[in-house]
Amino acid sequence: MKKFLPLILLLVGVVVVVVVFFVVKGKKDAVEPEDEETALLNVVLADRPVVSLTPSEDGHYLNLKVEKIVINAESVDYELLYKNTEGTTLGVPGMQNLDGIDSFEAELLLGSESSGKFRYDEGVEEGSMTLRFRNSEGKLLAKFESEFRLFSETSELSSSDGKFKMVLSNDTKDFYVVMHSVGVPDDFPNSHDDILVGPYGVFASDLVDNVESFEVTEGSTFGFFNDKWTNELPSNFDSGIFLGTKSPIS
Repeated sequence: MKKFLPLILLLVGVVVVVVVFFVVKGKKDAVEPEDEETALLNVVLADRPVVSLTPSEDGHYLNLKVEKIVINAESVDYELLYKNTEGTTLGVPGMQNLDGIDSFEAELLLGSESSGKFRYDEGVEEGSMTLRFRNSEGKLLAKFESEFRLFSETSELSSSDGKFKMVLSNDTKDFYVVMHSVGVPDDFPNSHDDILVGPYGVFASDLVDNVESFEVTEGSTFGFFNDKWTNELPSNFDSGIFLGTKSPIS
């Protein structure tokens, strides 16, 4: 027995080392994502990108557009999440290299494609868009999330938090997305500290010419469409950004 004691001790030592290695590794893996999240840049509203999701005429696609990118990043990961009528969460991921560009677009399918055959998810009502900006080493620099709602055949449009509402004069078969646009257009004339609510974006599959009213729950309500800020009803538009401010926009 004494003859085998050194071998037994050696084997026990190896087992202990292996167990400790995997325990430490597991803890490290569990902590790293949290560390990555807490080390993000604090991007002020003025420097945040303007994000939109515009539905196609049949509602089968959402066209992602990200503009006004001023974050010094090498690439951006984007992920669209939504639920189908069965309640299953589905995702549409992608990546865009940002070398030399300050905006990009991507067509996102609400469904799947295989060998040229398409399956469309009907009845999608809501979801989220997440953007993750990374440096050349893949480190996460900034992360933005926005919830969206997809409407059709209704005269009332509203944001997921209930703080923005638009009323149309009649129901249409067009599709509309209401979402938080993350950032505001460059030519916002007031201080960004003046913004109380928003910005919210409304993006339509066709020209909107039947707006009856729009409002936010706090402050003075203003909308940006047809390249200008106004609190008046637009005669027509296909995309608009809305917010509430402490004081009127000058």
